[in-house]
Amino acid sequence: MFDSPSLPADLRLPGETVGRTGPNRLTRARTRVLPRVRPELAALLVVAGVLNLWDLSRNGWANGYYAAAVRSMAGSWHNFLYASFDPQGVMTVDKPPLAFWVQALSARVFGFNSWSILVPQALMGMATVALVYDLVRRRFGRVAGAVAGLTLAITPITVAMSRHNNPDAAVILCCVAALWFTVRAFEDGRTKWIVLAGAMVGLGFEAKMSTALLVVPGIALAWFWASPHGVFKSVRQLLAGGAALVAVGAAWPLLVTLTPAADRPWIAGTSDNSIWSLITGYNGAGRIAGQSGGPGGGAGGLGGGSTTFGGSSGPLRLLNDAVGGQAGWLLGFAALSAIGLIVLTRMRRRDATTGWTIAVGGSFLASAAVFSVAQGIFHPYYVSFLAPFSAALVGAGAAQLLRRDLHARILAPLAIAAGVATELAVMHSEHTYTWLEPIVIVVAIAAAAVLAILGQARVRLIAVAAVLATLSIAPAAWAVDTLGHATSSTFPAGGPASAGTGFGGPGGAGGGFGGRGGFRGGAGGRFSGGAPGGSAAGAAGGSAAGAPGGSARGSTSAAGGSIASLFGGSSSSSGSTGRAGFSGRGRGFAGRGGGFAGGAGAGFGGGDESLNAVVSYAKAHGGGTVAISSQTSAEDEIIEHGAKVAGIGGFSGNESEVSATWLAQEISSGKIRWVLDDSSGAGGGFGGGLGGGISGGRVGSRDAMTWVSEACRKATTIDGSVLYDCSGRAAQILTAAAGKAS
Repeated sequence: MFDSPSLPADLRLPGETVGRTGPNRLTRARTRVLPRVRPELAALLVVAGVLNLWDLSRNGWANGYYAAAVRSMAGSWHNFLYASFDPQGVMTVDKPPLAFWVQALSARVFGFNSWSILVPQALMGMATVALVYDLVRRRFGRVAGAVAGLTLAITPITVAMSRHNNPDAAVILCCVAALWFTVRAFEDGRTKWIVLAGAMVGLGFEAKMSTALLVVPGIALAWFWASPHGVFKSVRQLLAGGAALVAVGAAWPLLVTLTPAADRPWIAGTSDNSIWSLITGYNGAGRIAGQSGGPGGGAGGLGGGSTTFGGSSGPLRLLNDAVGGQAGWLLGFAALSAIGLIVLTRMRRRDATTGWTIAVGGSFLASAAVFSVAQGIFHPYYVSFLAPFSAALVGAGAAQLLRRDLHARILAPLAIAAGVATELAVMHSEHTYTWLEPIVIVVAIAAAAVLAILGQARVRLIAVAAVLATLSIAPAAWAVDTLGHATSSTFPAGGPASAGTGFGGPGGAGGGFGGRGGFRGGAGGRFSGGAPGGSAAGAAGGSAAGAPGGSARGSTSAAGGSIASLFGGSSSSSGSTGRAGFSGRGRGFAGRGGGFAGGAGAGFGGGDESLNAVVSYAKAHGGGTVAISSQTSAEDEIIEHGAKVAGIGGFSGNESEVSATWLAQEISSGKIRWVLDDSSGAGGGFGGGLGGGISGGRVGSRDAMTWVSEACRKATTIDGSVLYDCSGRAAQILTAAAGKAS
C-alpha cells in the first residue's frame, strides 16, 4: 500500500528492513513485540546520560522560582494539586503543574534536594533522545536514527534544559512522543495510536500550555493527507485524537475552574484569577503578539524597541548571537532535508514517508516560524522545543544522502551548503570556533563532490559521516562546555559560561534594572562574586566573577579541561566576557553592550537577610504568612526554610494584579497576616529601573500595597521596608480599595 524511499541494501545494519510497510499482519505482529536493545541506541543513551547527569549538582536549585514551588508542592497535597508557589497556598506558579508534579513526587520519595528535582529532567532528556532515534529509524533505518539521536544529544540547549528544572524537558518529551505515536499509526492504521498522540499533546499542554500545540497542525495534516484509510475514517480518527487532547489537556484547567476561588491559590500571571486568562494571555497569544508584564514583554520588549531577550524578531533570529549557538548550527541542513523529502515523495498520499514528512516537518516549520516572529516574551532557551524536530530532519537528510540515485546526488551539495551556511553564521554571531571555518568548508566541498559524483555505497557512507562529524564539532564542544559551569537560573543556556543569558540584539536599555527586585539565582545555585545588586564591572557591560561561570554556592570552574579550551573557544571561569551575566546572589544583570546592572540593594531591602529578619519578626509576633510583592524575592526563604512567604504580584511583582476582595478574603481566612511593602511591584518592572519598559503599564502588586498602607497597622520597618500587620483588617482593605476607585 505504501511506497517509501529506503536505504540501499548494502548500507543497512544486520537484520534491518526499511521500506514498504502497511497495515498487514506481519507489521501488526512486529509492533506488539518489544524490540531488542540496539547497540547504537545504547551508545546514544550513554552519551545523553553523561551530558545530562555529569556533575549535575553544580546547578544547585537551577531555577529557584520553580524549586521553591516544588518544595511547597511536596509538602502539601493541596499545594501539589494546584501548583502553589508558597507553602500557604496563596498563589500558584505561572505554569501548569505536570513537570512540577514529577519533581515534587521525586522530592517526596528522595527528599528535597538538587538531585531529586534535576535527575527527572535529565531522564526526560534521555528518553527524548531515544524517541527521536526510533522516530527516524522506523522510516529511514538505524543509521539515520543514530544520526538523529546523536544530533539531538549534542545540541547545546538540549543539554542545558535536561540539566535544568524548567518545564521544557517535559513538554518536549510529550510532543516527541506524540509524533512517535503518529508514526506508529502510519504503520498499521490503528486508531489507538492517534488517540495516544492526542493524549500526549494534552500532557504537553499540562506542562507548558500553548507550546505543546505547535505540533498539532503537522500531525493533523499528516494524518488527514496520508492516512492509509479513506477520508471519513481518517477524520473520525482525528476527532478521536482531538477528543483525547482536550480531555487530557483541559483536565487541570477545569479542576481549577470548578474549585471556588477561596479554596485554591490565585492564578499567577493574571489580573482576574482565571486559568483561562493564563492560557490565552500570559502563556498564550501574549508570547507571540507581545504583552505587558513579565521579563522581556511589554512595549515591544526591552527599552521599548522591537527586541526581547532572544533578540529582534525576524527570519534570522534563530541564528543570532542569543539563539544561534543554542540550536542553530544544523538548521540549514535540516531545512534542505525537509525540502528533499517533499521532492522525493512528491507528497503522494499513499506514501508513508509523506505522512512522516508532514508531521515532523510541520512541527519543525511551525516552531521555527513562531519563534522567529514572536514579539512577546521570548527567551533563547525556547528553541529547545525546536531541537528534536531539527535533529529528526538531519537524520532523514543523512538517509537521503546515502541513496545512490539522482535525487541524492542533487540534494547532497545543496544540503551540505545550507548546513555550512548556518554553521558559519552561528560561528560569526557567537564569535566562537572561527578557526574551524576553513576545515568545515574544505570537508564540505570534498564531501559534496564525492556525493554528487560517486555512487559506491561505502564511499558515500564515509563522505556523509565525515561532513556531519565536522559540522558537529562546534555544537558538541558547546554541549560539553555546558557541564563546566552552573546553568543560569532564569535564562538557562548551553555552551560556555559566556553564553550566559543571551540578550540578542541591542544591549538593553541604558542601565537596566536598578533598585529592587532584580532576577535571582536560587539558593544552592547562586553565582559567585559581587555584592548583592551586581558589581561595578557588570555595570560596564562585562560581568565580574559573578557571571554564569561561577558555579553553585560560590565555586568557579571553567569546565576543567573543557572542549572550548581544546578548540580555542572562549571558556571563562570568571565570566569575563559574560553576555548578560548574573552577578551578586543572582540579582542584577551585567550585560553585553550596556546590558543590565543591578543597583545597590537589589532585591527588596538589600538582600535575603532582610527578608529573613522579617520572617523572624513575624514568627516572634504570632506567626502567619508574610505577603511581599515578588515571588522571586520569596524563593530563597521558601527553599531554605520552607518559610510562609507569598509573592502576591506574581513572578517579578508585575504579572499578577490581585483584587481587593481576594486580598480581604485571604486576610480574613488567616492565609495572609503580614504584608511587607517592599515596593518592588511599583513603577516599572524590577524596582522601577526601566520606568515602565518592562511592566508595560501593568499595575502588579502596586495597588495592593497602597490598600495595605492605608488599612493595616504598621508593625515595624526593616531595611527601609515597612511591615504591616493586617490581621482583622479585611473590611478596611475593601474600604481603602473603594476609596481609590472612586
